[in-house]
Amino acid sequence: MRVIAGEAKGYTLKMVPGKGTRPVSDRVKESLFNILGQRVVGAYFLDLFAGTGSVGIEALSRGAERAVFVERAGKAVRVIEENLEHTHLTEWADVLHVDVFDLIARCQEQFDIIYVAPPQYRGLWSETLLALDRHPLLTRRGVIVVQIFPKEYEPLALEHYTLLDQRKYGSTLLCFYEHKDESASGPETATESMASS
Repeated sequence: MRVIAGEAKGYTLKMVPGKGTRPVSDRVKESLFNILGQRVVGAYFLDLFAGTGSVGIEALSRGAERAVFVERAGKAVRVIEENLEHTHLTEWADVLHVDVFDLIARCQEQFDIIYVAPPQYRGLWSETLLALDRHPLLTRRGVIVVQIFPKEYEPLALEHYTLLDQRKYGSTLLCFYEHKDESASGPETATESMASS
């Protein structure tokens, strides 16, 4: 597992010991950031169920202004911190050793990109989206990306967000959500909307 592009391109990242995390493959990660494109530059990035920190680190390497990594497992938190130090990106990162749902409930910040990659087959992806729907942390023109196994997907009744796009890569499905009504949402950012990219 490596950083694909940007300032930290080519750096190898450590894995979390055991089977508690499911790192995204380089192929899927590269496709994800090709889709996000220039909207990553200058973005505030929230990496939920961060695991190794691979996705948030890729965002920082490609020019995100700040990344917040949220992870409950102590081993994973240590790996994220080591990977950030190894890639010299610690200065632009916050690593929070907390429960994702506690963070969502009390967070006062907003983010341009929120990445959700929970353990499979526990219903956590839908629970997380519903929590974000109750506590909107997304800027007006931001995007939520959910990484799941394709068979996990089901339509959700969300008040604030709508499914914008889906991309399947083998056993990985990426689902992109945006605000239903941009004009009624939070602060706008300078990034381009995915619909026009």
